[in-house]
Amino acid sequence: MSKKINITDVVLRDGNQSLIATRMRIDDMLPICDALDKAGFWSLEVWGGATFDSCVRFLKEDPWERLRTLRKALPNTRLQMLLRGQNLLGYRHYPDDVVEAFVAKSAENGIDVFRIFDALNDVRNLETAIAATVKAGKHAQGTICYTASPVHTVKGFVKQAKQMAKMGCHSIAIKDMAGLLTPQLTFDLVSALKKEIDLPLFLHSHYTSGMASMCQLKAVEAGVDHIDTAISAFAGGTSHPPTETMKAVLEAAGYKTGLDAELLEKIASHFREVRRKYHQFESEYNGVDTQVLLSQVPGGMMSNLANQLKEQGALNRIQEVFAEIPRVRKDLGYPPLVTPSSQIVGTQAVLNVISGKRYETITNEVKRYLQGLYGAAPAEVDAALRKRAIGSEDVVDCRPADLLSPELDSLRAKIGDEARSEEDVLTYAMFPDVGMSYLQNRNKGTLKPEVLLPPDASSASASVAHEFKITVHGETYDIHVTGVSPSSDNERRFYMTVDGEPEEITIESSAAQEASSDAKPGRRPRATAPGHVTATMPGNVVEVLVEQGGKVSAGDPVLVIEAMKMETEIKAPVSGTVMSVYVKKGDRITPSETLVDIQG
Repeated sequence: MSKKINITDVVLRDGNQSLIATRMRIDDMLPICDALDKAGFWSLEVWGGATFDSCVRFLKEDPWERLRTLRKALPNTRLQMLLRGQNLLGYRHYPDDVVEAFVAKSAENGIDVFRIFDALNDVRNLETAIAATVKAGKHAQGTICYTASPVHTVKGFVKQAKQMAKMGCHSIAIKDMAGLLTPQLTFDLVSALKKEIDLPLFLHSHYTSGMASMCQLKAVEAGVDHIDTAISAFAGGTSHPPTETMKAVLEAAGYKTGLDAELLEKIASHFREVRRKYHQFESEYNGVDTQVLLSQVPGGMMSNLANQLKEQGALNRIQEVFAEIPRVRKDLGYPPLVTPSSQIVGTQAVLNVISGKRYETITNEVKRYLQGLYGAAPAEVDAALRKRAIGSEDVVDCRPADLLSPELDSLRAKIGDEARSEEDVLTYAMFPDVGMSYLQNRNKGTLKPEVLLPPDASSASASVAHEFKITVHGETYDIHVTGVSPSSDNERRFYMTVDGEPEEITIESSAAQEASSDAKPGRRPRATAPGHVTATMPGNVVEVLVEQGGKVSAGDPVLVIEAMKMETEIKAPVSGTVMSVYVKKGDRITPSETLVDIQG
């Protein structure tokens, strides 16, 4: 009897996350759910990853209500999500009570399969999420983040899989987030896993390098049981192999898939039209990118780095950054480049290149990483770097979450009456600032999703001149204005792409600026004096640590900024008195601006 290869389609999560920045709205999913439900998929990936963030930040949809709606619309198909272990869907470790509550509520609202991974492949960071999934009676899938380095071996991945199996996982997944697997490596890894572990094996591989389809076929030949695909309208590039293609390939090779070809075509046709609606979010990195085989930098990380350098007029230094990334990765003990470790490594590499001196500035996340607060590094870290980053502080050798106190009660107190449910508390836990704003506007009835431009927005009838070029520091940028939010009393948001990458700019009204800052609205002086504190790279102010009139010593932290989702302390360049503070929490900053003025 021919073996059946089960297929999970990822169009409702990773497919649109990879190709249109996770902007697909629930209204474009529901009309085709009946066909998706009847097509024969083992599961549909519908939640997790960046979908939660995108719903709250951009789409102004309740992510929990989205899940409940999809559960109702897909009654016969398993619903699957991607969960970052102790990080859940955020970028920090959460206490066990938050992890347990999040998994329980996710299960209650409709998730059947939890694909659980840790960025460092530290299985200790999976324990609580796996146990909570098992307790909820759902399918716990332990995940290997595949990467290549001197310390990552087939033997090591097999050991990790055995540990996850002992924790109670119902299946094992290989997550090839950067498309680094080759067909032969895939065959070898799958063969070794199938020999040692008696659990269903899944393969999730991105198409970035152009090899994912070949890898999936070799995986099937080696005994893999499940593969992830994306319906053709959202396949290829940094997404996944096309569902229809893999169905044809496998069935021609004598395997069964159980997929209905006519329904697949109906689904593809629907999503081809849907994708046109989101043209403003299409990235220029949607094709095959073989450079990933050398740099190991996933497509999304690569475009993020490019934009950071462009903002500073330093795009010509991107090859230096690509050369620096492997060096930083080695210094940090070869972490896989997946959220959040990809941002940790990438941001530090940019800082090393831009500053001209390696580790002159060290991000707070690198400091936490070197202290062991993200888990155990895959290999030994550079001892001198660790000493420079954390001094004589102790290195954590326990499970990082063991150091965290229960947090749910304090979260409930902080969110107060803005929360209508336990799910609202968990939304706030994932993204405190964005979550609070979302819940407040929901309760006031003022939620306003970003505006979608029609596909023919380039016509003469368009309301704005939406496409133009600008040149800054010798670099030319293609700017496409893709939408403008409705005006409010305090701010207006402009949505655009810069060289194909989505960006959002918030402009406060003059009244709002005057009310919230002692500085002249919208203006900061250029940094020209030794005591003018500035930033190396663009970002947002997370915390202001000094006040006007305060005394500081050279080297004292005065600000914390966030760039590329990483936090960095900005230190006083001189000792003296704080004469002026030109920023507040939440402000967007750029290099060369004076953020704080210190005079000796």
